[in-house]
Amino acid sequence: MKTMGLSRLYLVEPKLFPHADATAFAASATDVLDKAVVCKSLDEALAGTVLAIAATARHRDLAHEIVDCREASRRLVGESASQDVAIVFGTERSGLTTEEISRCQTIAVIPTDWEFSSLNLAQAVQVFAYELRMHAIGEQVYAQHEDDLATLDEAERLLLQLEETFYATGFLDPKEPKRLMQRMRRMIARARIEKRK
Repeated sequence: MKTMGLSRLYLVEPKLFPHADATAFAASATDVLDKAVVCKSLDEALAGTVLAIAATARHRDLAHEIVDCREASRRLVGESASQDVAIVFGTERSGLTTEEISRCQTIAVIPTDWEFSSLNLAQAVQVFAYELRMHAIGEQVYAQHEDDLATLDEAERLLLQLEETFYATGFLDPKEPKRLMQRMRRMIARARIEKRK
């Protein structure tokens, strides 16, 4: 959660919390655990939210709208600007019950391969957390480190040095050079080689 900028964790009737194992697994994100809210029921955890989306892989006989995790995340981020929203996960072993899903307005699924859709709870949470992050931060432009491109005469000097090395090592026969250097010239032109100082 913390890696993806999320900090509000609500736990419904956890068997053991706090727990040394949870703290150990949290590594440098124990502040998320320290601020976690423990609730007696899902209704208590969802109190005040305007949108709750159930994350489940199982197809239920429910009339809920089903969307993928990307669309669910888009909706959650859109609503969260001014109001509380929630994404609800079930237990590791059995997921969400039908009754728990009925407390949510929408079902969200991760579009895994139909023949092998197995994800554990941590993996599912991370996929949703990533999608939420991507919608929250929007399109990013990253600074690229670019060296100056080699000039044509610098590229030509490189080719000359390569050719001399090919002859000196016997890799290329000066009597029958064939088209190797023409091909090398085309390759270097397409690569748009850079120079470093």
